[in-house]
Amino acid sequence: MDVKASLFPSAYDVPAPQGAEDWKSIYPYYMQFQPSRRETEDQKFWFCNSQHWPTPFKPFDCVMVEFATKCLGQYNTRHLLVPPANGVDYRILNGYVYFSPIGVEPSKIEARIPEFLDRAGHYYQNWDSLLANWKKKVLATIDELNALSFEALPDVVDAEKVKGGVGLDPTTDLFATYDKAIHLCYVTWQYHFEFLNLGYAAYLDFFGFVKEQFPSIPDQAIAKMVQGVDSELFRPDDELKKLAKLAVELGLVDALNTGSVDDALAAVAAAPNGQKWLDAWKASQDPWFNFTSGNGFYSSDKYWIDHLDIPMGYLRDYIQRLLDGDEIMRPTEKLLSERDRITAEYREMMDEEAQAVFDGKLGLSRTVFPYVEDHNFYIEHWALGVFWRKMRELSQLLADQGFWQNPDDMFYLNRNEVRDVLWDYSSAWATGGEKAGTDYWPAEIERRRKIVDTLAAQPPIPALNNPPEVITEPFTIMLWGITSESIQRWAQADTAGDDLQGMAGSPGVVEGVARVLRSPDQLGELQKGEVLVTPVTAPSWAPVFGKISAAVTDIGGMMSHAAIVCREYGLPAVTGTGNASSRIKTGMRVRVNGNDGTVTILDE
Repeated sequence: MDVKASLFPSAYDVPAPQGAEDWKSIYPYYMQFQPSRRETEDQKFWFCNSQHWPTPFKPFDCVMVEFATKCLGQYNTRHLLVPPANGVDYRILNGYVYFSPIGVEPSKIEARIPEFLDRAGHYYQNWDSLLANWKKKVLATIDELNALSFEALPDVVDAEKVKGGVGLDPTTDLFATYDKAIHLCYVTWQYHFEFLNLGYAAYLDFFGFVKEQFPSIPDQAIAKMVQGVDSELFRPDDELKKLAKLAVELGLVDALNTGSVDDALAAVAAAPNGQKWLDAWKASQDPWFNFTSGNGFYSSDKYWIDHLDIPMGYLRDYIQRLLDGDEIMRPTEKLLSERDRITAEYREMMDEEAQAVFDGKLGLSRTVFPYVEDHNFYIEHWALGVFWRKMRELSQLLADQGFWQNPDDMFYLNRNEVRDVLWDYSSAWATGGEKAGTDYWPAEIERRRKIVDTLAAQPPIPALNNPPEVITEPFTIMLWGITSESIQRWAQADTAGDDLQGMAGSPGVVEGVARVLRSPDQLGELQKGEVLVTPVTAPSWAPVFGKISAAVTDIGGMMSHAAIVCREYGLPAVTGTGNASSRIKTGMRVRVNGNDGTVTILDE
C-alpha cells in the first residue's frame, strides 16, 4: 500500500500536540503503535472509538478499554466462534483509542458456522434461565465489590493477632483487596460480553433476512419492528418522572426548589406529606441511582448516588415541565402501535414459508434485544460505579499517606503502578523507614496531568490509513455506524458545504437551534427544544431527551445508544456524521432529517 495515497494519515506520521510530546510514556507498550511493526500496522484500517471513549485516557482508566476489548474478543473468537468476526485490535494515539476489527479468513468462516449455531443456539433456546443466572452472577459480583474495604495500616499490629498465631500482617489484606478489586472488574467485563454479541447477532440475522425479502426496505423500518422495549436502562429516568409527579401531587414543588439538595430535602421533611415523598426518594436510590451521567468507562464519571445534585437537577426540570403542561413520559404506546403496524404490513407481503421464518427471527430478536440496553445498567453503571468508588477510596487513603495531593490523583498511575505504591507503603510501614513515592509521585502526577490535559484539547483524527474496499463486518456497521460511505464522508469533511450526511438513526424532521456538548457536565446548558449535537451520547442522558427536539452525533450506527434512545423517545436522530460537533456551533439553526440521515446548517 502507498501510505502517502491513503485517505487518512498513518499513525506513524501523526505528530504529538505541543506540550504532550512525551505522551507515550504514560501508556503501556502493548497499546502503542510500535515503529518495528509499521509495515503491518499501516496495512490495517483503524477508526477512533470515540463512541465509547470520547476523551483521552488517564493511565489507570486504560483498564476499561483493555478489559473490554479482550473480553469482546474472547466471546467472538474463543467462546461463540462468530463466523465472520473475531475481536478488535486496539492502539492509543495521542491519548485516544483506535480500533481495527479482525475478520475471519474467508476459507475458515464456513467451518465456524455449525460451532456457532450449536453454542449460540443453546443460549437462544435457554435465554430466560441463562439470563436469570447471569443477573445472579452480576449481583453477586456487585456485592463482593461493595464488601471490599481499604484501611490504613495501623501503628502496631493488634496484640491478639500476634498472640493468636495468625502470622500475617495487614499488608497481606491490603494487597489482596486491591488484587480482588481488579479481578472483580475483569470478571464484570467478561459477564458484560457473555450475552451482548448474541443480542446483536440475533438482530443482525433478522435484519439480513428482511433485507433479502425487501432489498429496498429502510433500515429504520426494520429497527422499528423491535422498538418499544421496556428496558431497565430507562428505570432511573422513569423513577425521576414518578418522583416529579408525586411532588406535584403532594404540593412539594416549592420545597424541592429550595437551595441545595440538603436544603430541599430538609424543606420537604418539614412539609405536610413530606415523609411520603422522602420515602419514595430513598426507595428509588437502591438500585436506580447507581447511574452515571457518563458511560462508566472513566474514573471521572459522576454517579447519581454519590452526587445527588445530578438527579435533583433532572427532577426539578421534570417538575417544571409538568407545571408547564408537558407530557414527560416516553410515547411507548405510540411506538408499539407503529411497531405492530409496520411489522404486519411487511409480513403480509411474504408467502407462508417466509412468514414462518420471519416470525421465528423476529420473536428471537424481541426476546434478546432488551439485553443490548439492559446490561448497561447492571455493568457500566452499577458494577463499575462500585468499582470506581472503591478505587477513589484507595486513592484517598494513599493521598492521606502523602503519596499525592488530590483525592483522584491515583488515576494518573496505571493499575500496576498502583500496586507498586502499595508495596512502597507496606515496605516503609514494615521497616519504619521512609516512603520513596511521597517524593516521586507528586511531580510525576503533575507531569502526566499536563500531558492528558494537552491531549484533551485536540480532537482526534477520525481514522488511520486506507479502509477496505467494502466494510462488511456487521458489528462495525450496526454499532459504530462505520460504512464505506461514512468513511468517504469523513475524508471529505473539510470540503463539505452546509449539508452533513450520516446514518438515519431515528425518523422525523426537525428544525431548531443547535447546542453542541462535549461532556455530560454540560447537560445543564441544554434549553428546551434545542438540537443536541455531540460526539456521542450516553444512555444516561435519557433525562434530557424529553427536552431536546433532535440529536446529532459524530459516531454511531443504527444500534448505537443514541439511535436506540431517540427511537424510544420518538425523536429524530442522525448518527455517524463524523464531524458534526466540529462543523456545527452552538446557536446555529439546523435541520435534522432522521428519515434520510442529513443535517443542514440553515444559518450561522
